[in-house]
Amino acid sequence: MLISLRINNFALIDHLDLELSPGLNVFTGETGAGKSIILDALDATLGGKVDRRVIRTGTKRAILEATFELNSSLAKWLGNQEIDPVDGTLVVCSREITCAQTSLRTRSRLNGILVNRKIMDQLRDRLLEITAQGQTLQLGNPNLQREWLDLYGSYPLVQCREAVSIAYQKAQKAKAALENRRQSEQERLQRIDLLEYQVQELDKSNLTEPQELEQLTQESQRLSHAVELQHQSYQIYQALYQNEGDNSAAADLLGEAETILNDMVNYDSTLQPVLEIISEALSQVVEASRQISSYGEELEADPQRLQDVEERIQELKQICRKYGPTLEEAINYYYKIQAELKELQDGGESVEALEKVYLETQKQLQDKCSELSLKRHSAAAKLETHLVEELKPLAMEKVKFQVQITPTTPTITGADQITFCFSPNPGEPLQPLNSIASGGEMSRFLLALKACFSQIEGSGTLVFDEIDVGVSGRVAAAISEKLHQLSRKHQVLCVTHQPIVAAMADNHFNVSKQVVEEIPNQNSEVRTIVRVKNLNNYQRREELAQLASGRPAQEAIAFAESLLTEAATKRRQNLTVPISSSGGES
Repeated sequence: MLISLRINNFALIDHLDLELSPGLNVFTGETGAGKSIILDALDATLGGKVDRRVIRTGTKRAILEATFELNSSLAKWLGNQEIDPVDGTLVVCSREITCAQTSLRTRSRLNGILVNRKIMDQLRDRLLEITAQGQTLQLGNPNLQREWLDLYGSYPLVQCREAVSIAYQKAQKAKAALENRRQSEQERLQRIDLLEYQVQELDKSNLTEPQELEQLTQESQRLSHAVELQHQSYQIYQALYQNEGDNSAAADLLGEAETILNDMVNYDSTLQPVLEIISEALSQVVEASRQISSYGEELEADPQRLQDVEERIQELKQICRKYGPTLEEAINYYYKIQAELKELQDGGESVEALEKVYLETQKQLQDKCSELSLKRHSAAAKLETHLVEELKPLAMEKVKFQVQITPTTPTITGADQITFCFSPNPGEPLQPLNSIASGGEMSRFLLALKACFSQIEGSGTLVFDEIDVGVSGRVAAAISEKLHQLSRKHQVLCVTHQPIVAAMADNHFNVSKQVVEEIPNQNSEVRTIVRVKNLNNYQRREELAQLASGRPAQEAIAFAESLLTEAATKRRQNLTVPISSSGGES
């Protein structure tokens, strides 16, 4: 239940503290007085859409705050959000709307804790339901009618619809997998052909060593210059160890130096390190001579081996051009396509297997849709009876109503086309609601529908914005009684121009516009502001007279007094007559 609403700098409202009570709270006033602004502010507090125009001219920030009394389910929901109630029984919803140079920023809080839009939307559904007279234009929307029927069917139907949604998504996923596989099958086979050719080619190349090309290049150079290398190695051998010419070999010269140093060391031991160096050098020269001699003796021309090496080099270079550019990269590519080919050849699930899965998911979807349709037919039968009973007191005693359920292609919401069919007059056939009902009939139909829903678990506060537009006399009286009956189970807020409706109020507020100076007595700019006044019994009589005739004449005052007296009697009667408890499935 809404306990209080605080509004600062919203539209024409500079500051407003509004306290509300249980029962039927009615707002009256001249057209354009600002009654709907109050409801707009309440809607905005709970996350409704806003734009820059909602901020009062001359200010940069609007602040809205609504305080609600908790019930057990709402307290449990707050606990799940890890938000503690205020004083153990209240939830305070606030919203700050700030106008920047190029944008509009809003921040919402629950009990002082910043929350996102999703949280506010969830809370809104638990706190409030706003019904505007303009909603009657949506009554003919088949999608909205389906939502209403499912809501009336309560938890079992909603749970079944969720199962349909899951089955539909599985069927769509299976269908997409099948279509993708069919589309990619040709590409897959073409890719397999290409990879098989490449793997076969690389298999023949016997690629194992990333350095093979470099090693073969070196071997090719050696084989190509074998004679020259033999001659040069012999020249080195002669220079190091055994020179057949007039010049001494390096080993001879080092041997001679070693002999002289041996003699010198006998006289000067400090030359011992030099002697060791010469001796080591001589040993290394002798070893080098031996190795170069062996190299030259083992080296020989091998034309066949040279040809084989050259052919292998060309083969590897060709592989590198196609799969490289380096041999190492070509080998890595070989390993990669082997794995890809294996995966493609495995092929995952076949088209036949995917078709089987798709057909199974379609069958499951059909079964869930059939189950949902049965529950909708059951809920429809109950709604038909319940709604007619709610319409009869609204001066529609002979009305006929039927929920037409037509099979359609399965969707995420089931396989039913829902159409509300309506006949307000005896002898007239049932026709779709939006093609036959007048504005007044639409208003009564919407009110009766809300009455049906009010007996299912729903919002704590129901808001009606000029739901009685387009009706008068006996129908207006019937609507006033229906609103009061609703207020016995829910707090009801109602904006009205009907004195008969206003007379039934438990709490009556007058909304008016006033023109004031920003700073009194200083010739400051004048501004228009909205004021709300909670009327006492005398003021209510004056207000009802004003609504009835436009002026508080004696006849209008007498009429207003009669309305209040009659309303008091009806309210007492409503307290003793139990409300029908029929509703949707529990």
